[in-house]
Amino acid sequence: MERIEDNRTIDQIAHDFAAEALQGRVRGNNHPFIEHAEGVAKIAAEEIGLPPECIAAVYLHEATRFNGAEGGTDVKIPSGVFGKDILNMVDGLDKIATIKPKDTRLEAENYKKLIISYSTDPRVVVLKLADRLEVMRSLEIFPKSSRERKVLETLMLYIPLAHQLGLYNMKSEMEDIYFRFAEPEQYRAITNRLKATEPDRQKLTEQFIEPLKEKLTQAGIAYKVKARTKTAYSIWRKMQKQQVGFDGVFDVFAMRFIIDCDECSPLVGDNGELLEGREFEHALCWKVFSYVTEEYEQDTKRLRDWISAPKPNGYESLHITVKNENGAPLEVQIRTKRMDENAESGLAAHWAYKGIKREGALDSWLSAVRYSLEHGKNDPLSPSDSEGDDDLPIPPKNEIFVFTPSGELRKLPAGATVLDFAFEIHTNLGIKCVGGKINGKAVPIRERLKTGDYVEITSGKNQKPSADWLNFTVSSKARTKIRQKLKEAEFQKAADGKELLERRLKNWKMELTDDLLAEFLKKRQYKTTNAFYAAIGDGLLDVSEVKDWIYEQANLTHQEADQSKEKTQWTGTGKSSDDILVIDAKNVKNLEYKMSRCCNPVFGDDVFGFVTIKEGVKIHRISCPNAARLFEMYPYRIQKVRWSNKESTSSFQTTLKIVSYQEPSVINEIMTTVGQFRCSIRSFNVSDNDRSGTHEIMMKISVPSNMELDKVISQLRIIRSIQKVVRI
Repeated sequence: MERIEDNRTIDQIAHDFAAEALQGRVRGNNHPFIEHAEGVAKIAAEEIGLPPECIAAVYLHEATRFNGAEGGTDVKIPSGVFGKDILNMVDGLDKIATIKPKDTRLEAENYKKLIISYSTDPRVVVLKLADRLEVMRSLEIFPKSSRERKVLETLMLYIPLAHQLGLYNMKSEMEDIYFRFAEPEQYRAITNRLKATEPDRQKLTEQFIEPLKEKLTQAGIAYKVKARTKTAYSIWRKMQKQQVGFDGVFDVFAMRFIIDCDECSPLVGDNGELLEGREFEHALCWKVFSYVTEEYEQDTKRLRDWISAPKPNGYESLHITVKNENGAPLEVQIRTKRMDENAESGLAAHWAYKGIKREGALDSWLSAVRYSLEHGKNDPLSPSDSEGDDDLPIPPKNEIFVFTPSGELRKLPAGATVLDFAFEIHTNLGIKCVGGKINGKAVPIRERLKTGDYVEITSGKNQKPSADWLNFTVSSKARTKIRQKLKEAEFQKAADGKELLERRLKNWKMELTDDLLAEFLKKRQYKTTNAFYAAIGDGLLDVSEVKDWIYEQANLTHQEADQSKEKTQWTGTGKSSDDILVIDAKNVKNLEYKMSRCCNPVFGDDVFGFVTIKEGVKIHRISCPNAARLFEMYPYRIQKVRWSNKESTSSFQTTLKIVSYQEPSVINEIMTTVGQFRCSIRSFNVSDNDRSGTHEIMMKISVPSNMELDKVISQLRIIRSIQKVVRI
C-alpha cells in the first residue's frame, strides 16, 4: 500500500482532496455529496476487493466531476502526488460520465463500445458498476422522474454489463432493486412469502443434514451447512417462465456445505503421501459429494463441476441436485471455506491479496474482461448458482422510453410516433408539430419511435390538427387532445354556419323548425346538429339546399315524424354473504375469524391468519403491506390457514385502482368488461387529473374468487385507454 510523507495512504489523500473539493455540495437528501464517493469506495474496497489505487481514482473522479458546471470552479488534481495508473483510471471514469442517452440509445452493446473507446483499463468498468450500485441503493433520495430514468438505465445497460463480466453479486442486487421499484406488489408478495416460509426451510435443512452427521463426523470432516436463498427477482422470473406459483419453484433455496480444511483429518493420496493445498481441498469436496449421493438420489444431468475447471474469475464449487426424503429436488453446493470466501467476495480473492500465486489469477480475469468487452463475448465470466439464474430482466414490451433534448426520460406506448411525443411534452407543441428529429435525423410526424431515441420536435405557426392524425397516433393523451381540438374547431365552424343560416332564413322569411331540422339531419346523415352547422360554416353544405328542403316539405299535405329514443340503463346486481368460505381451522376452533380490511382477501388468495387480542383471527393476504411487520414482530401469533377445497358460493369485496386516459368511452368500457364476469360493482368513484390528462378510478367490486378477479384485472389491462390497474 503506497504511503505519502505524512503517513496517509494514497486513498486517504484522495479522500481528503475530494472532501475539500465537494465542500458545500449535497445530494437529494441534503446530505454531503462526499457520502456518494465514500459509498462507491466502500463497495469497491470491501465488496469487490479493489486496491487503494482504485479507491483513490474513485475519489478523484468525484472531486472533478463538476468541472465546467454552471456556477462552479474547476478542480485540478495536484501533480506529482498520484501515479499514472490512477490518473488514467480517473480519465476513463470522467469520459464515461460524459456519455449521454443519445450516445447509447439504451443499448448495452453501444454502451460497451463507448466504454472501450474511453478507457482500456478494465478496472474502470468495475468501478463504474460500483458507482451505479451505490446509486441504486440510494434510489429513494432522487425525484421520481430521475428515479425512473436510473432504474431504466440500470435495466438496459448496467445489469447486462455486470452479467457479462461475471459480477453476479452486483447483478443480483441491482435486479432486486429494479424489481422492488418496477413491480412493488409482486416484490412484496415474494419477500413476505420468504419470511413466512423461513422456519420451514430451517426445518428442511435440519432434516436433510441429520442422516449425514454421523458419516461426516466419523470421516473427520469439519463443516457447516447454510441455506442459500434465491433472490426475490430470480424467484419471480422462474415463476413467470414456468407459469407456476411460489410453491412451484423447487430451488427457492440450496444447501451449501462449507468445509473447514484446517479442522479436517488428513487424507492420503494414491501414492501414499499426505494430500496438501488444492489437492486436499478437492479430495474433501468429492468425499462430501460421495456421502451426499450415497444418502440421496442424484440427478446426474445437473452436476456442475467448477472445482476441476474453475471459471476465469476463480469461482470453484461443486453443484449437484438430489431428491430429499419427500422426493422433492434440492440443490446442494459443496465448497471449502477458501472457495466460499472467494465466491462471496467476488474479485476480492484476487485483488485483496497480492501474493505471487494470485497475480496469475488476477491477470487471467483482467484479460478475460478485456477480451469480453472488445469481442462481445456472450458467455458470462462466472457461473450462476443454479439453472435459470442467467436470465436477464426483460424490458417492457408494451412501452418505449425516449429522451427529450435535455435528457429527460419520457414513457410512451409501444408504436408511438413523433406526434405522440410532441403531445406528451405539451399540448400546444403537439398542435403545432410539423415534424421532428430522431437522433439528429429529420423525420415526419408519422415516424415511429424506439426505446432510447433522442427526440426533438419541429413546430410551425400555421399548423392545425387534422382528423388524419387519429389514424397514426397511439397514446391516449395525444388522441384525446386531438379530438378536443378538432371539436373546438368544429364548434367554431358550427357557430359561423349557424349565424349564416339564420341570416339567410330571415331574409327569405322562412323557418327551420326542430322537426324539419331533425328530418334533414336524418336524410343527410349528420350525426349532430353541430356537424350540420359546421358543414355550412366550412362550405361543404350550401344553404340553398336547406332552402329547397323547406319548400319541398311545405308542399306536402301530411308530414309525420317518428322519433324513437333508446335509453340504456346500467344496473349493478350482486349477492353477498354474511359468511365466508370455510377456512380449514384445525387449530383455531371456536375462534371467530374476519377478513382484514387492510388487504381484503378473496377466496383463493395466498393468506395467513393473525390472532388478535379482541377480534379473533384476522385473515390477511400474504402480499399485505402489513404482513412483513406482523411476521417480524409477532411470529407467535401467526396462524396457518387455508381455504376449503369446496368452491366458493359467497362473494368477497375488493377494491381496484384504475388509472386511465381521459377518453370519453373508458368508463363504459370498464363497466362492460366487468359485466362479462361473475362479479358486481359496489362503488365507483372517478377523480380527474387534468395536468396528466388521466382519470383515477377507485372501483369496489364483489367477486367469488381470486381467479375471477384475475380475469377481470387481465381484461381491464388490455383496454387501450387504461394505463394501470392495481388491486388495493
